[in-house]
Amino acid sequence: MKKLLLITLILISTYTVNAQQDKHKQVLRHVVMFGWKEGTDAAYITKVVTALSDLKHKIPTIKSFEWGTNNSPENLNNGLTHCFILTFSSEGDRDTYLIHPDHKAFVALLNPAPEKVTVFDYWANK
Repeated sequence: MKKLLLITLILISTYTVNAQQDKHKQVLRHVVMFGWKEGTDAAYITKVVTALSDLKHKIPTIKSFEWGTNNSPENLNNGLTHCFILTFSSEGDRDTYLIHPDHKAFVALLNPAPEKVTVFDYWANK
């Protein structure tokens, strides 16, 4: 009985340590998608894309950044054309980004605003 209890405690401890290590490997994804009104100036869209891309070099809590335009043949994008994915190590890092003056300046640049905006954050599972 003592052996069984000892083995159980070892297994629980091992699981707890592994779970904590896995949590530190996770990353927080901040997904932003825009859809533009028909006729929106292409130069303006390029300016917005460049400004958002430049935040990676201005806000140190951004671990990585990528973006692209929709090319799905399923036609389920609901008018969203541009997707941006920013990666953070923690919710605190993401929150620092959200209130950072350079992020606020980017948000102010969105005038005229995109017709559609979706923001979705999640902890990435692997």
